Amino acid sequence: MTYWPSVDETATRTPPVRGGRQLAAAAAGNVVEWYDWHIYTFLATYIAAEIFPEAAGDSLVPLLSAFAVFAVGFFARPLGGLVLGWVADRRGRRAALTAAILLMGAGCLLVALTPTYATAGVLGPAVLVVARLLQGMSAGGEFTASTTFLVESAGPGRRGLFSSFHYVFATAGQVLASGVAALLVFGLDDGAMHQWGWRAAFLLGALMSLVGLWIRRGAQETRGEAHRHARPGLFEALRTCPRESALICGITAGGTIAFYTWTAYLPTYAQVDAGFDKADSLLVSTVSLVFFALVQPLGGLLSDRVGRRPLLLFFAFGFAVLCVPLLNLVSGSFLSLLWVQCAGLLLLTGYSSIAAAVHAEVFPARVRAAGIGFPYSVTVALFGGTAPYVGTLFTELRVPGAFPWYVAVLCLLSGLVYLRLPEGAHRPLDR
Repeated sequence: MTYWPSVDETATRTPPVRGGRQLAAAAAGNVVEWYDWHIYTFLATYIAAEIFPEAAGDSLVPLLSAFAVFAVGFFARPLGGLVLGWVADRRGRRAALTAAILLMGAGCLLVALTPTYATAGVLGPAVLVVARLLQGMSAGGEFTASTTFLVESAGPGRRGLFSSFHYVFATAGQVLASGVAALLVFGLDDGAMHQWGWRAAFLLGALMSLVGLWIRRGAQETRGEAHRHARPGLFEALRTCPRESALICGITAGGTIAFYTWTAYLPTYAQVDAGFDKADSLLVSTVSLVFFALVQPLGGLLSDRVGRRPLLLFFAFGFAVLCVPLLNLVSGSFLSLLWVQCAGLLLLTGYSSIAAAVHAEVFPARVRAAGIGFPYSVTVALFGGTAPYVGTLFTELRVPGAFPWYVAVLCLLSGLVYLRLPEGAHRPLDR
């Protein structure tokens, strides 16, 4: 049964630390983490051409291979969510945040140094897989530690607002990734992009990781005194809170497939299925992600007033009804793609702006980070990480129209979970 602390219980705990300083610490790492993570998808076509061999007569094989490696990174996220979540519960949130950004920087540097298939054969794809595994572990731990850190830093009645900043920072990283990719594509000729341009983007990410690590040194620990000496086991959250773990999976499934479809795969979907220009699709993505970041705090503030469930239902049933017609509207027109992406991201705000708060309100503080990290990361790996691959595979199988229905069904299933979800907006949070 979900643990809800009493008012007397929370009154004895350490009060929230200073919000502005905490937001800055979370922002520094999150922007770098998600730049490193998403730059791969924006440059997937160049990576595919250099690292993977092309099958005779089938130009989609390298792209499928590149997205398969993208998915491999997601399957390392559960391990990162479990292990770094356990570190956060045992050693503190700051320790996990530091470990996460170090792993991401190392993975990004390794991608930048990956040899091509022409020069090293299968060693190139092997190095790329190792790099994405490191980044996957980091991303799983980053979400776990940073969302717990943000929500626990919030004052009374502000958890939704603070929760929204996770996707503001994550989207800022995506915008930066999309912007860097667009600048490289517009500024370099195709030969330079294939030869060294895409590598420069990953080298930049590795350097930014060092900056983020330095800024995070000033973060304050958010784990309350009551839990400072707690030493939960690695699998304690799964063992003691199985219902809550399953609930995290149901909450996440629709949100993650919608998020990665609209923010990571849509530029490629437009290129492959509608013949959209590569550079223009990256520009549309950058503009729409700026819009997405700006509306996140509005969703968080609204949830603090009206509750989490109304926003979650707006997202889930809105996507279930509109996903198919929206994706069918994607064409070669710049304005049509921009409208489709912004409309989908507005619906997605009902989930993304409050996901961190909803997750944190499910688990007690003692096992909160690991309790969220493992089931969340497993669900993201199964449905979010595979979204680009599944979408491209449907195109390869000549049934591209099946992919929008796949997204819609998963959102509908999450909507049914939201209908039964206990409302946690106005309950005290265990710290």
